[in-house]
Amino acid sequence: MIKKLSCALIATFVILLGEVSEAQDPIFSQFYANPLYLNPALAGSAVCPRLALNYRNQWPSIAGTYVTYSASYDQYVDKISGGIGFQAVSDRAGEGALTTNYLSGVYSYRLNINRKLTLNAGFQATYMQRRLDWDKLTFPDMIDPKYGFVNQTMEKQPPKLSIGFADFSSGIVLSNSDYFYTGIAVHHLTQPNEGWYSDISSKLDMKLTFHAGGIIDLKRRRSGGRQQEDPTLSPNILYQQQQKFQQINYGLYFNRYPFVGGLWFRQNFNNPDAFILLAGFQQPSFKIGYSYDLTVSKLTNITGGAHEISFSWLFPCPVKKKKVRTINCPSF
Repeated sequence: MIKKLSCALIATFVILLGEVSEAQDPIFSQFYANPLYLNPALAGSAVCPRLALNYRNQWPSIAGTYVTYSASYDQYVDKISGGIGFQAVSDRAGEGALTTNYLSGVYSYRLNINRKLTLNAGFQATYMQRRLDWDKLTFPDMIDPKYGFVNQTMEKQPPKLSIGFADFSSGIVLSNSDYFYTGIAVHHLTQPNEGWYSDISSKLDMKLTFHAGGIIDLKRRRSGGRQQEDPTLSPNILYQQQQKFQQINYGLYFNRYPFVGGLWFRQNFNNPDAFILLAGFQQPSFKIGYSYDLTVSKLTNITGGAHEISFSWLFPCPVKKKKVRTINCPSF
C-alpha cells in the first residue's frame, strides 16, 4: 500500500507538471563533490583530469521516491585557456515512473586577474529527456475506500511518453588562491517547455544559485604557505531559487588531512528542513565522501532522510608549459 501511495504522489506531481506547475531540479548535499552540477564555471577547477561519481537516495523509507546518479569528467586545457567538461545525470522517481536524463557539455574560460585572483566564466549546453511509465502510475480516482486501488482512472494519457529538449546554463566563479571563493550560476536560461501535453505550456523555470565560502587557518602558516596537512575551517553559504522555491544552506567544513568533516543546515525562509552530516577521506589521487540528511521539518525523519555518496579520481596532469592555479573550493 505504501508503494502504491508513493506512486500516486508521483502521478499527481506529473499531471500538475503538465498543467499548472513547474518542476524543480534534483539536489545534491555534497555540493562541491559534484562541481559541474553546482556551477559550470567550475569545469577545470582542479586543473588535472578529474572523474566524479555521485549517488543520492532521498527519502529511502518511502518506497519508490527519488534516486539520482551523476557522472562527470573535466580538466583544464592550455590551448583554449580554460576547462572542458562532460556530465551525465539520471533521476528516477516512483521506481522509474518518471525518469529524467541529462547529458551536458561544458566550457569554462579562465582569466587570471593577478597572482591571487582568478575569474572563471562557464557555459553549459544540455540535452534533457524525460520518460514517463504510465503503467506504473496510480491516481486518486483509482482508490476504492474499501478495496484500495481497484478502479480505472479517468486521467488522460499524454500523446507522448518521452519528451526531449535542449537547455542552456552559465555561471561565474571568483577565487582567491588563499582565502575565499564565490560564484553565481543560472540554469535553464531559455526556460524550455517540458510539458507532456501539446496544448499546455509548462516551462522549466530558471534556477539561480549563489555560493560563497572561505578558508581559515587553524595554525600559523609556514614560510612556504599553507600545506595540505595544515588544519583549516571553511565556512560556507549556498542559496538557490527556482520559481517560488527558495533554499538556503549554511555550512562548515573541518579539514585535517586526510579527513574532512562537515555540518550544514538547510532551510527555506519559512521552515527548517534538515541538518547535513558529512564525513570524507581524501588522498592525492582520489577522495570519497558520505553524507546524511537528518530531517528536522514536520516530516521528522519518517522519510529516512537522504543518503549520498561521492567518489572522484584525480588523474596525473599532462606536461604543461606554465603552472596553472587550481580554484580554491571545498572537496565536498
